[in-house]
Amino acid sequence: MRKNYLFPLAMLCCFTASAQQEQMYTQFSFNKIAYNPGYTGSFSSPTLTAVYRQQWIGLDGAPNAQVLTYNQALWNDRVGLGGGISRQQIGINTSLTIDFSYAYRVKTNRGHVCVGLQPSVRNLRQNWADPRIKPLQQNDNSIPTEVKSKFLTNLSAGIYYAAYHNKWYAGIGVHRLIRNNIDLSEYGILAREVQHFNAMGGITYRPNKDLEVTPQALFRYAVGAPIDAELNVSVLLRKKFYGGIAYRVGGDKKQLGESVDVMLGLQATDNLFFCFSYDIGISKLRHYNSGSMEATIRWWFVPPADNIEVEPDRPF
Repeated sequence: MRKNYLFPLAMLCCFTASAQQEQMYTQFSFNKIAYNPGYTGSFSSPTLTAVYRQQWIGLDGAPNAQVLTYNQALWNDRVGLGGGISRQQIGINTSLTIDFSYAYRVKTNRGHVCVGLQPSVRNLRQNWADPRIKPLQQNDNSIPTEVKSKFLTNLSAGIYYAAYHNKWYAGIGVHRLIRNNIDLSEYGILAREVQHFNAMGGITYRPNKDLEVTPQALFRYAVGAPIDAELNVSVLLRKKFYGGIAYRVGGDKKQLGESVDVMLGLQATDNLFFCFSYDIGISKLRHYNSGSMEATIRWWFVPPADNIEVEPDRPF
């Protein structure tokens, strides 16, 4: 397949513009801490979660991401602590982030109200030596020829509510509170980090003891970019078999949206759960790629017993 050598530069423009700068995830319900630090410690077991995402398969320079997070509740569920490491790559740009999450949890008559903070350190890296870059004019001194990088610190915050008996949850978070300069050029400030607002919620219905149905929604807004949204409905059968379908708003204005997503998962053991999703593109971009895929693996260190009736929140 012919490589599009201009695509990395197009991705670079997208990366540095005042638009969406945070990675999107189809299985956001398993990765809520990436959207709201208030979620930290909201499940009854210490939890380790790994996520891999490959977006727009077959498109050279397309985004891909890897995430590893851990979080747990401490001190009689009054505090949640966690941390994570994530890597995102798009074109010649690579972002490596390490963060620490803290949430203070207040018990109410019906659930927990949780307020969280998430300081982070991020390394931005641009590989101008990438062989895919073919300058239109040779020996152009304005185009770097080496790797450029810089470190940034930032802060995220959020509030999250989880009802008892796994009934429903809702939360709102804001990321990148500090407007850091993310321009790696030597000719002034051309781009900054912008605030990202995430609002999510879901409710669980239990027609019988073997079936749970959970509709959920995630709304995302980055300063300078259109509002984005993801809607999904998932089913958990016998606390073991998981399936879901999702719809992502976005894409071209005259199209139906960005993608329709299918999810399948399995609670393989009391500790181990894994899920796979595939995004079917419905925007014009679908003509240039083969969809997107995402895989999640989660490990519960202390699996909740079946006879526990009151849990802060299920992870989906």
